[in-house]
Amino acid sequence: MSLRLNLKNSELSNEELSTLQEMRQRCARRILLSTSLAASGHPGGSLSALDLLLVTYGLIDHDPSQPLWSGRDRIIMSIGHISPGVYSVLSEFGYFTEEDFLTGFRRAGSGFPGHVERIVPGVEWDTGNLGQGLSTGVGVALAMKMKGLSQKVIVFMGDGEQQKGQISEAMRFARKYDLNNLIVIIDRNHLQICGETACVMPQNIRGLFDNCGWNVSYLEDGHDYNAIFSAFSDAYQGKVADPKGPSVIVARTVMGKGISFMENLAKYHGAPLKPEQIEEAFDELGLENDMSKWEQLRQGPVATDTKVENRVLYPEIVLGEAITYSSDTLTDNRSAFGTALQQLAEANNVQGKNLKIVGVSCDLEGSVKMGGFRKHSPDAFVETGIQEHHAATMSGALSREELATFFSTFGAFAVSEVYNQNRLNDINETNLKVVATHVGLDVGEDGPTHQCIDYLGLLKNLFNFSAFMPADPNQTDRITRYVASKPGNHFVGMGRSKTPVITREDGTPFFAGDYKFQPGKGDWVRKGDDVTIITCGAMTPYVMQAWEILANAGIKAGVLNMASVVPVDRQSVIDAGSAGPVLTVEDHHIDTGLGVIVSLVLAEEGISTTFKRLGVTRYGSSGKPADLYKSQGLAPEGIAEAVKGLLGRC
Repeated sequence: MSLRLNLKNSELSNEELSTLQEMRQRCARRILLSTSLAASGHPGGSLSALDLLLVTYGLIDHDPSQPLWSGRDRIIMSIGHISPGVYSVLSEFGYFTEEDFLTGFRRAGSGFPGHVERIVPGVEWDTGNLGQGLSTGVGVALAMKMKGLSQKVIVFMGDGEQQKGQISEAMRFARKYDLNNLIVIIDRNHLQICGETACVMPQNIRGLFDNCGWNVSYLEDGHDYNAIFSAFSDAYQGKVADPKGPSVIVARTVMGKGISFMENLAKYHGAPLKPEQIEEAFDELGLENDMSKWEQLRQGPVATDTKVENRVLYPEIVLGEAITYSSDTLTDNRSAFGTALQQLAEANNVQGKNLKIVGVSCDLEGSVKMGGFRKHSPDAFVETGIQEHHAATMSGALSREELATFFSTFGAFAVSEVYNQNRLNDINETNLKVVATHVGLDVGEDGPTHQCIDYLGLLKNLFNFSAFMPADPNQTDRITRYVASKPGNHFVGMGRSKTPVITREDGTPFFAGDYKFQPGKGDWVRKGDDVTIITCGAMTPYVMQAWEILANAGIKAGVLNMASVVPVDRQSVIDAGSAGPVLTVEDHHIDTGLGVIVSLVLAEEGISTTFKRLGVTRYGSSGKPADLYKSQGLAPEGIAEAVKGLLGRC
């Protein structure tokens, strides 16, 4: 059924009110049927938010026949567990049929998962972990502002999830950037899984939004269609106290609304009705109980024809000319990253007209070398403050809106602290560039809290993230340009210290001239018949010094720089293992990084060779990187001794 409410009206007509009531009855039926048929799901919150959903979809710009229409308003369901309510309403508006939904809900392989996902027509973002949806909505709203678009972004939230700290981060950010195209609707039913929100964790939701400078509206009855219509219309049209600011509508609702024995009971947050309860509920709704019909239909094969394929929106990026740092240059990789990013901005961003590349920082602009980028593209530089959880999620959302988005901070914050945010970005198939400076023991004097040594181990758990570790400024420049030009999620990691340029044996820069970075391709910096040292990132210069020590001792070592750690160059690993002993060297936890990746390749290929791993075996202390490396056997001398041990030449 199609319903289009007119924003210009002061209130709903009797006909519109009657239509909404009829729609509610049908949707409530679907909510109860779907959860009971699946014997799982969340009917209570779906019923409490149902009236808010119906009016919202009746007012926004959208086209069910074109779910990905570029002119649509966006609805982000932060409360992803109320999928029965969302799917019921989307079905009502014609995004798919009732049969599609009821026969597929929560069945393996179907197009209707237990929490909302983008494979469902009309759903914008995969949600489930509470507290991240507002950051997502903020990212989409910010992208629209940057691109000069007029669409609105509406975020549906629950009241229990307001207990999450990330929401406060997003609130402050939305006010700072005057996101008046953002509307939040909170289903305030005062209940969560374990009982009343006031008992589980007291909170002043309206006060919190008000203190952050939002326009706050309160509905005493979140089921009054005219009240919802009026509040939403005002927020949508900017008829609020501060037209420059974001708006929130807090609506007092009833858990399980419309089914008397379900109302105001926390148990129905996630408890479907039993068969005898379905009969009673349908009697209240004045509807025939046709559950047996749907039980039979659900015995058929799972249908998949409604699934929406992922659509990649990514700008065409002009790469510009790569910089070549001379052999005698001594600079840090992060400076090379900053210079490359600035040049990319100069080649692609037109202030006030067209932005293609966005940079996101967390109060570390100077440390991650984004100053040049900010100077050239102030409108594309986003300062989030010390709010990494929000920054990571928001950056992911930005990256799906045809913006090449760089999220850059220290490794401990870019990966370790925001693992869950990166995980959900990965699930949502974002196009994020996470550039982490200050990884590994190379952070030095800042000590173990900042010496991120788990970045590869964490990223390897994500199916759609690549991981690149440049060896020197030249390779950093080329990797930065590569990830800028490619959609998908890419991690680029680097240390803090100044790094010598890696050279060929004739003293010329290795990563220069015709060199082009390729994911899944290692670089044979040196060839040798006796042993192969496989390394990456900050360890490469140390390995090169070890190579000289070994050469002077008459040992011919090959050096394989594996800047592309994920995906790894399997063939080069096979070649190394087939030729003789292999040593891996990394500034990373020894059991979760490069060494483990190499060992798995050797094992899977059935290659038997002498093999040893060098890496970080315990938390570092505060001190100069060279001293920290030496303490863990990672200094050039220690690497050389490990090679000699492999060869029995100690």
